[in-house]
Amino acid sequence: MDKIRLEILGLSSSQSQSGSFALVLGEKQGNRRLPIIIGMFEAQAIAIEIEKIIPNRPMTHDLFKSFASSFNFNIEEIVISDLKEGVFFAKIVCNNGTERSEIDARPSDAIAIGLRFNAPIFTYEAILSEAGIVLTEESEEPQSSPAPGTGEKKAASKKSTASKSTEELLKDYSIEKLNEMLKDAIEKEDYERAAKIRDEMNRRN
Repeated sequence: MDKIRLEILGLSSSQSQSGSFALVLGEKQGNRRLPIIIGMFEAQAIAIEIEKIIPNRPMTHDLFKSFASSFNFNIEEIVISDLKEGVFFAKIVCNNGTERSEIDARPSDAIAIGLRFNAPIFTYEAILSEAGIVLTEESEEPQSSPAPGTGEKKAASKKSTASKSTEELLKDYSIEKLNEMLKDAIEKEDYERAAKIRDEMNRRN
């Protein structure tokens, strides 16, 4: 199965889930975006590495790198490997020179670790077709806002009261209206809301 290369386009704070962030991935050779809702700790770990900030003491993902390097393990790539009921799954592909292994992980942890090894990020066409959001021509690239202080829940879920009410409201709209709302959310670069609308549309298919 052919893999599609992704890159990190930005981090934006969640409008409806306190302490959550939308990690926006985009295909390198295309205009589809893959927003994944992650938690504060993982977003902080990703932001710190993007900004090349060195913490006073090693964070968990830095410790993983030190541990792996001590045993001559290198991370080859990160793969967003599956999507089940709105939950993204990932694999960390590593190699010790003689043996290649795949380790299951949450996408946020996998990406935070992969960044520390300069490992490329991939996914499959089936996942992008189901969960990807097409960026319209008039939309601009999302701005990265990697302020440290940024933990993963489901792809668009650890359900707070606010997020539940949002999802319940979306159920009342027609597909045509949801399409309009999706376009509007993309144009406003509200990828967290766009992900919720996308998931509601996918549930109806």
